Amino acid sequence: MSLRGKFNLVLLGVFLVGFVVSALASYAMLQHQARESVLQKAGVMMGAASAIRGYTVAQIRPHLEYRMAETFLPQTVPAYAATETFNNLRQTYPEYTYKEATLNPTNPRDRATDWEADIIEEFANHADQSELVGTRNLPTGESSLFLARPIRVTDPACLDCHSTPERAPAAMLALYGDNNGFNWQLDEVVGAQIVSIPMALAQRDARQAFFTFMGLLLVVFVAVFIAVNLLLSRIVIHPIQRMSALADQMSSGEMDLPELDARSNDEIGTLARSFNRMKRSLEQAINILEE
Repeated sequence: MSLRGKFNLVLLGVFLVGFVVSALASYAMLQHQARESVLQKAGVMMGAASAIRGYTVAQIRPHLEYRMAETFLPQTVPAYAATETFNNLRQTYPEYTYKEATLNPTNPRDRATDWEADIIEEFANHADQSELVGTRNLPTGESSLFLARPIRVTDPACLDCHSTPERAPAAMLALYGDNNGFNWQLDEVVGAQIVSIPMALAQRDARQAFFTFMGLLLVVFVAVFIAVNLLLSRIVIHPIQRMSALADQMSSGEMDLPELDARSNDEIGTLARSFNRMKRSLEQAINILEE
């Protein structure tokens, strides 16, 4: 095998080892980063939902209270406003779902499922816990990532609608009945804001970033491989081939040959100078023998 072939074989081996190590390390890192990126978006959406709740209570409800005696307007309910806004947002982010899951809701669509009830119970049992992140298996066999925050009754005004049916607006009772959404207590955890994202979304983002990174790494290797081979040819292979050709000619008795270029200060230059001295010594020895 030629010197170039041996060198390229070693270079290729080093690259393959580095490529595999980089692939394993980068895939795990990119999976984590993609998951964190998805959760960050979910957190922004959760914050937006909370802001909408506050805005509804502070600036929407006061202007519509005069109508509540005649007609109950769900648009004045913070949970309804946040949920409807998020449903509109899903036109841009269809993978994300938002729900204000409640154990005993006024609106039936907010009733918590079994896994959502477990999250609410976790918040109720751990008052210092302000956020939960986890995964769950979907009926389709896929996994879903969720971000949840507790819904706690902190405003006494909430009890006007949720303490007892007697205190609730008649228009609300006419719309939803008097069987659900009551007996709430101040400082009680009654539900949870939950943003759900399919794990496939995070995995897709991670795969895209992974293939992009590995493709760039492959392009860099090819560029380095070509550059190193060009330098190897110019600095090592060609000078050695030149020395080999001169040595063959000298072994055939040809002595009227130009000396090698020995201007470089590296090992090749040292070898060329040694070769030139050997050539001159051999010429002198032949001249002596001829005389």
